[in-house]
Amino acid sequence: MAKGKRALSDLAGKLDVLLEVRDARAPLLTSSPIINDLSFSCPVAVVLAKRDLADEEGTARWVSWFASSGTKCWALNLLKPRMDAVRKDLASFGPAHREVRLAVVGIPNVGKSMVLNALVGKSSAPVGGIPGITRGVSWYRGKNILAVDSPGILDPRAGDGVQRALAWLGSSKADVIGGYDVIALDLVEALRRRDLWPMVEKKWGVPAPLDQPAETVLEALGRRLGCLVPGGGVDLSAAGRRFVEAFSTGRLGAVTLELPGDPPWS
Repeated sequence: MAKGKRALSDLAGKLDVLLEVRDARAPLLTSSPIINDLSFSCPVAVVLAKRDLADEEGTARWVSWFASSGTKCWALNLLKPRMDAVRKDLASFGPAHREVRLAVVGIPNVGKSMVLNALVGKSSAPVGGIPGITRGVSWYRGKNILAVDSPGILDPRAGDGVQRALAWLGSSKADVIGGYDVIALDLVEALRRRDLWPMVEKKWGVPAPLDQPAETVLEALGRRLGCLVPGGGVDLSAAGRRFVEAFSTGRLGAVTLELPGDPPWS
């Protein structure tokens, strides 16, 4: 994190705007841990990626929330990105005599590379160092934009609850923060608390009454999905993986995990 922050800090003063990519399902949870510090030297605009995986009403509330704070924000379906309005708005951050210069910033797996490709064109090749600007990074030029990609950076100081929630979205590795069974049990509880379990029941026909232990729910999911071991037992790790991956990729349906005003994850 420190190395990535230093590299972007050196670069930020030479940019017109930082384009931060967040997951539309959880815009606060997926905020970059370095963006607040960088915002002192460069304006920040926000892309809420994976719009198609989030609740439409929830996403509209987030776009309004960012606008109310003076932050330009767009919600995008990265499978069918419509970038003309985004490019037009981004051009206003730069001077008229050249293309706008920006860095695409965000945590892992929120869609940074897809946003970059959509902005400058998938066939754009790196253009190498730009005179007068930090060397050692790859720039991409296209459609009146000069953009640099950045590595996904997670906050190593984030608590277990944050890391597990990020794993539900595919932004943190479940197998290194407790295993898929542990992550899945937390997801069962989170969906029940937020009254979101009906989408799972609709998909797989597995109820999850509040008085039932999460382990019992996960075991029922495992049986429904065929995650069995010799003797008829359930492989809870395999069941957890299937469950978490189905959620993170949107196969269970569109969902928003947090709304403006919700307490932060811990």
